Amino acid sequence: MLYIGVDLGTSAVKLLLMDELGKIHRIVSKEYPLYFPNPGWSEQNPSDWLEQSLAGMKELLADCDKTQVRGISFGGQMHGLVALDQEDNVLRPAILWNDGRTTKETEYLNQIIGKDKLSKYTANIAFAGFTAPKILWMKENEPELFSRICKIMLPKDYLAYQLSGTFCTDYSDASGMLLLDVEHKCWSKEMLQICGITEEQLPRLYESYEVVGTLKEELAKELGLSTEVKIIAGAGDNAAAAIGTATVGDGRCNISLGTSGTIFISSKTFGVDQNNALHSFDHADGNYHLMGCMLSAASCNKWWMDEILKTKEYSKEQENITKLGENTVFYLPYLMGERSPHNDPSARAAFIGMSMDTTREEMTQAVLEGVIFGLRDSLEVARSLGIQIERTKICGGGAKSPLWKKMLANIMNVKVDVIESEEGPGYGAAILAAVGCGEYTDVETAVDKLIKVVETVEPEAELVDKYEERYQKFKQYYPALKGLF
Repeated sequence: MLYIGVDLGTSAVKLLLMDELGKIHRIVSKEYPLYFPNPGWSEQNPSDWLEQSLAGMKELLADCDKTQVRGISFGGQMHGLVALDQEDNVLRPAILWNDGRTTKETEYLNQIIGKDKLSKYTANIAFAGFTAPKILWMKENEPELFSRICKIMLPKDYLAYQLSGTFCTDYSDASGMLLLDVEHKCWSKEMLQICGITEEQLPRLYESYEVVGTLKEELAKELGLSTEVKIIAGAGDNAAAAIGTATVGDGRCNISLGTSGTIFISSKTFGVDQNNALHSFDHADGNYHLMGCMLSAASCNKWWMDEILKTKEYSKEQENITKLGENTVFYLPYLMGERSPHNDPSARAAFIGMSMDTTREEMTQAVLEGVIFGLRDSLEVARSLGIQIERTKICGGGAKSPLWKKMLANIMNVKVDVIESEEGPGYGAAILAAVGCGEYTDVETAVDKLIKVVETVEPEAELVDKYEERYQKFKQYYPALKGLF
């Protein structure tokens, strides 16, 4: 049997075809544009997602036995606001996770409504990227469009709706809207009232592995598939990536070095840190997770390489970096502001500690280290809750760098497990499709059978000590510069 995993990312949709044994038969990627109509704004057209997803599916299935395809599921960029009218027309371009226009609305929610109330209603506080502040922004700045909203959905759920006709979302993705009562898995009536919307405007909630419908007849014909192909709810990208790395159950960890960076800790029990520095969300395995999210991770390295050094030779730039733990140059990785743990959209990136003899290699090293230092800030919050993390999986584009993996192991003092097939949200989505179609009894059973560790990067005591000293210095810089941002 074959299962399709759709990873709806920020720059492209990546589609993956997996069989029941977890073998990946084909991967197809289709890009689409990203728009920045004003400084700090970030938007996309949902029609681009659908068009490229369907084109990608046709390419993905070109040479396979289409009668073997049983299910389609999704991992998607979180928090984006997709608004439809009563005729199912998209009212405006989707406002994305990395859009920073909602500073006023975020401050209103956190300061006027109050963080304590938000945490009580949703287990989280407001961040500029979350969906609820975007709804308030639209209500204030586009009242005519706001009055016409019939359906509010998240990016991947727009695809599910177009493929199946079911207005749905899953608990993991809904957790990032600031509209969900995460602990009790239902929409928060208080938050709906605050945002001026009704439950009828919100999708029905499903577990990530649940079937929401079947493929529409016209699309089945277009793709050459059966109308019996099941559409499974799917998950937010980080939860889907965690499924793809077997980060399920209790106390497992996954670190993603993608465009954004995350530290994801799975849990069978609900929990919230007292400062809400970490997100407390539902997980795609039916349980819960804590997550720290930094807005710029591998994108820091991409910016440094592409825009500043003007090179695509990423690995070559890392070849001469040998003096780990000794760098006197520091980099703050806040190119687009920061979420966890600072929640400061005004924060900005900075190099600190340069001198006349600072080298190109030292600055490249500082960028790589700064991202891991930033992720360690979130790890320290988890440790303050008594959560002991001794090892982590790794995924995302940055996981391909041996140097970055070594830095991660030693800056965080954890074992870093590299898995056989690191395909992030798309692979997790395909596994969710297989579970939804009954191939496996539950998510834990599936990942324990399908995910294999092929390498472990161990921390080295001497390097750990050197990096501990570096980190203690790093964490002083943001508080010192915060007032200047």
